[in-house]
Amino acid sequence: MQTPTDRHEYPAHWEADVVLRDGGTARIRPIAADDADRLVSFYEQVSAESKYYRFFAPYPRLSAKDVHRFTHHDFVDRVGLAATVGGEFIATVRYDRIAADGRPASAPADEAEVAFLVQDAHQGRGVASALLEHVAAVARERGIRRFAAEVLPANTKMIKVFTDAGYQQKRSFEDGVVRLEFDLEPTDRSLAVQRAREQRAEARSVARLLAPGSVAVVGAGRTPGGVGRSILENLRDAGFTGRLYAVNGALQEKELAGVPAHRSVRDIGEPVDLAVIAVPAERVPEAVAECGEHGVQGLVVVSAGYAESGPEGRERQRELVRQARTYGMRLIGPNAFGVINTSPRTRLNASLAPEMPRTGRIGLFAQSGAIGIALLSRLHRRGGGVTGVTGVSTFVSSGNRADVSGNDVLQYWYDDPDTDVALMYLESIGNPRKFTRLARRTAAAKPLVVVQGARHGGAAPQGHAVRATRLPHATVSALLRQAGVIRVDTITELVDAGLLLARQPLPAGPRVAILGNSESLGLLTYDACLAQGLQPLPPRDLTTGASAEDFRAALAHALADDACDAVVVTAIPAVGERSAADAALAEALRSASAAAPAKPVLVVHVELGGLAEALSAAVSTAPAGAPAPVGTPPDDTASAAPGPAPQAAPVLPGAADGAGTESAEADSRLIPAYPAAERAVRALAEAVKYGQWRQEAADPGRVPEYEDIDEKGAAEQIGRLLVDGEGSTTAEAGQTEPGAPVPGTAVPATEPGPAEGALTLGPDDTCALLARYGIDVRRALPAPTPGEAVAAAERLGYPVALKTTAPHLRHRADLGGVRLDLADEEQLRRAYAELTSLFGEPEELRPVVQAMAPRGVDTVVRAVIDPAAGAVLSFGLAGAASELLGDTAHRLIPVTDRDAASLVRSIRTAPLLFGWRGSAPADVAALEHLLLRLSRLVDDHPEVVSVALEPVVVAPRGLSVLGASVRLAPPPARDDLGPRTLPVY
Repeated sequence: MQTPTDRHEYPAHWEADVVLRDGGTARIRPIAADDADRLVSFYEQVSAESKYYRFFAPYPRLSAKDVHRFTHHDFVDRVGLAATVGGEFIATVRYDRIAADGRPASAPADEAEVAFLVQDAHQGRGVASALLEHVAAVARERGIRRFAAEVLPANTKMIKVFTDAGYQQKRSFEDGVVRLEFDLEPTDRSLAVQRAREQRAEARSVARLLAPGSVAVVGAGRTPGGVGRSILENLRDAGFTGRLYAVNGALQEKELAGVPAHRSVRDIGEPVDLAVIAVPAERVPEAVAECGEHGVQGLVVVSAGYAESGPEGRERQRELVRQARTYGMRLIGPNAFGVINTSPRTRLNASLAPEMPRTGRIGLFAQSGAIGIALLSRLHRRGGGVTGVTGVSTFVSSGNRADVSGNDVLQYWYDDPDTDVALMYLESIGNPRKFTRLARRTAAAKPLVVVQGARHGGAAPQGHAVRATRLPHATVSALLRQAGVIRVDTITELVDAGLLLARQPLPAGPRVAILGNSESLGLLTYDACLAQGLQPLPPRDLTTGASAEDFRAALAHALADDACDAVVVTAIPAVGERSAADAALAEALRSASAAAPAKPVLVVHVELGGLAEALSAAVSTAPAGAPAPVGTPPDDTASAAPGPAPQAAPVLPGAADGAGTESAEADSRLIPAYPAAERAVRALAEAVKYGQWRQEAADPGRVPEYEDIDEKGAAEQIGRLLVDGEGSTTAEAGQTEPGAPVPGTAVPATEPGPAEGALTLGPDDTCALLARYGIDVRRALPAPTPGEAVAAAERLGYPVALKTTAPHLRHRADLGGVRLDLADEEQLRRAYAELTSLFGEPEELRPVVQAMAPRGVDTVVRAVIDPAAGAVLSFGLAGAASELLGDTAHRLIPVTDRDAASLVRSIRTAPLLFGWRGSAPADVAALEHLLLRLSRLVDDHPEVVSVALEPVVVAPRGLSVLGASVRLAPPPARDDLGPRTLPVY
């Protein structure tokens, strides 16, 4: 569509969809020569005051020369971007590179003047802020490091855009004009501002979908039972508090199922906030166009026939997203089950669930409709010997996740006062970097429990277009746990953990008291605690004759014990007793628990359906004295599951005190009941680990500053190497195989390495680059002949090591390809002869000579840029045993000092570093500094896509890096670190 201009082709990679402050979307793209008519039309809709602020004088219309200048750019020194909705401009920004004297210039001048113009109807939506993020990224790409802007003092909105952006800036006032100058290098504050704006905008976009004031169901048929008709009736029966409309082009009636009916969305005489589209896929584009033209804010598309059906459907799905975003709408789906909001203010059941879930404090997100049904059913049902009654706050089934994803819902839940616990079923993660960041922030405020499907299938479901990760599931799971995510393996575990976290406070530690009326059940619980890494106290047997009062007294005693952090109560039924005894026992347990609200209590029961239901007999979650919502059935209020006790309630940023928590006057808490000891203890163990993570997250550590790091020199060297294409794919510093997989983390050696087509540096460049970050590599000199081996040894100094670097022998000391402690020429020549006689000619073996390093523990340190997960630092001990067992630990980069310490200690073979069986302890402090320096290198320079240090010999004092390889590639797309943008799948 666009045409090339003066110097550069149209930069399509600058195009992006963004979410604005009010939750609507806009498209940002470069302005090109064929935009003249759009620019003129846009300018005509700008007020005279805004034009005056832009040009500092009355400027009623653009001349032909102006239009040409503002639409013809070289995309280097002159760049213009436009924000569009419906294909029409709503705002523009441009920069012009200038010299120190303010005249137009070309590179290497690194300053540019920038100016904005926003249509009055779209001011206040955050359009200028989004444009500033994108034009700043474009400018940095083109070598511009600083912006200058001249603004009239009365133009306070524009001044605020610049000052609130978070960049370091200077302000001056001259000739009646405010001049602002600011560096474009991102700062901690600018990044924080950007992410705060992203959170507010994306949360608002989801809120518009979950709390609409009006809903239209497009495709609601006359005959009951169809998808559209079912959703319409579910909305009606749930008591939706807003306006509801039925839409069907074949309808002649003015009413359908008691709801006003129309033949088109255009015929509805009032605004429509949300449209649920349930028509065949081939008719969806027409329905979307009608909604967009009517100003609908969001869509839920339940229609199937998209990416899940094959390549043709995938292209249809991409076009659906493009069309919706053109009109500024966000969409859930296609192929979605629907959305639910149980808030009495909304009561939205825009889903295929025939029954509205009870109001509660658990948020649910499921990419699968079938799993969503199972989750709603499990949380909704009474008794059954499992969990009793629990309600939800909101439910989203994203279907093919073409637009709104789990990341967006996390943004909404983060400060949603109605949600205390988030449960997610994911089959794919479209942007793992962003998910990890959002999960870490959300988990610091409220628990996030995730189960991931398709873990071992090697591919995402058909409807989910995502980037492939080269990390195995175990590694991804470990990285998510570091972000505070409670990772479970099954839907049952998801619900079990969610119920405990929603009903009980977090345990302060792993010490567990066990009491009950069955010695055998107590012992099973004790064993389960040990298996989960908890610290159980000896079980207390109350005998089968224990009364409800005995249970109450024992539980009160256990909760008062400072040596106990949580209590598991085990119970079996007394012969012949039924509901009365169950109710008495439940009341006794609730009474004792309420007296010590800081510690969690769980119940393991055997065939006690009555007890499970009695334990779940809820009190109202509303503050004392608050009236029940109008139209809420008494049973809904009586069975609503309250949130955590005040001690466990998350502190929500920006929320009022007590928001989202159970009233302190509610003197009874729901106690989760489980039919098996293993399930109860597994849920408790997850809560213990999460509680520990919360404590550690309060002090995450810091990324140290090293005065000897030469970041600028490294950047210049990397840039020069990428431009010149220097390096080698065979020679390395030391003897590390380029692109070798990380033990336990990477793909098989037959698959592409971390960055296919990357440049592998030669030994000199590798050593020089690492040295700039304080990482010294012991050189290994080639020894193609015995004489050259002797010369290399004399250059390095005896004693030396002789090693083969052939790929099939590398790092395989067990095969005999290494000779150590060669003290003189005679020993070296003898070793050389032995190696060549055993393994072949020198041309095949590629022998090298290296100075001996102090004895120590051989380790492996690697860093890799995974296309989906981002930068990952890995550590493990060297050797076949560690590789075979997958004993490797991982951390996301950048790594803090606390991360480095935990990384070293988290492998199973870590005791070998700390003096195992009387050996000398290794210099772990030096190892941690090495990890931190490597993390800094990869974090500072995204062009560094792979680093392998193997082996790293950690001695009692100091360490030696004996082999290293580095691979470079042009900077990858860092979609979570650049300007805000919606993903394109």
